[in-house]
Amino acid sequence: MFYTCLTSSITLSVSFVAGPVAMATDPLAEAGFYFDELNKLRVLEPDVSQKTSELKEECKEFVDKIGQFQKIVGGLIELVDELAKEAETEKMKAIGARNLLTSVAKQREAQQQQLQALIAEKKMQLERYRIEYEALSKVESEQNEFIDQFILQK
Repeated sequence: MFYTCLTSSITLSVSFVAGPVAMATDPLAEAGFYFDELNKLRVLEPDVSQKTSELKEECKEFVDKIGQFQKIVGGLIELVDELAKEAETEKMKAIGARNLLTSVAKQREAQQQQLQALIAEKKMQLERYRIEYEALSKVESEQNEFIDQFILQK
């Protein structure tokens, strides 16, 4: 029975040349079958089919845009990672330079203390030499005086 109904609808709809046929009294439409603009038998209504095709295209465009977005984001992430590595390298260089500067400052301070200790030691040595010189000068003076007295007594 369905087959005979289908055959009679096909002959009726073929007679219409322009546009899809979807009449409320059409037994195929009541059964959920429709003809498209090429007079091919379809299960979906023509406007639902068209909206489905449009949605499919929009989805394809959306997926393409998401793919492009992922590529851009991937490139951005790589760039940020590269910059982070460079920043980390520069940070390590700065820390190394700061540590070197601190080390040099400590070395200079230690060297300055050593030099100050050496200066104090040399001052003490100079004072000892001065005292020794004065003592030897006094002894020389006494000996010269003794020699002068000895020569005068002769």
